Amino acid sequence: MKNLFTLLVLFLVSNGVNAQHVYSVNYESQADVKVFVVDYESQADLKVYKVQYSSQASGNDGKWFFVDYESQAKKSIYFVKYESQADLKIYFVDYESQAGWINNSKKQLMY
Repeated sequence: MKNLFTLLVLFLVSNGVNAQHVYSVNYESQADVKVFVVDYESQADLKVYKVQYSSQASGNDGKWFFVDYESQAKKSIYFVKYESQADLKIYFVDYESQAGWINNSKKQLMY
């Protein structure tokens, strides 16, 4: 019975995965979104803060949790080498309060 409860909890948690749970794939063809990391905040479409815990990544607000397995993610991303190849340009911020969209027209990429 305890094992059944544990499996049920794991199932519910895994189905509640949000779009901000991302997995970095090895090949461009595997990705939902191609991402380029810019050098300056002003160049970005989205300012991203990498959270420590899965529960902190809720909504489409730039708080990303990188999962260990592609099956746990709602979005798979590929980091491209050149800005012109990207669907989305991001800038990693140091504080959670800095995360958020700069270019709202790109928001649908992470839903």
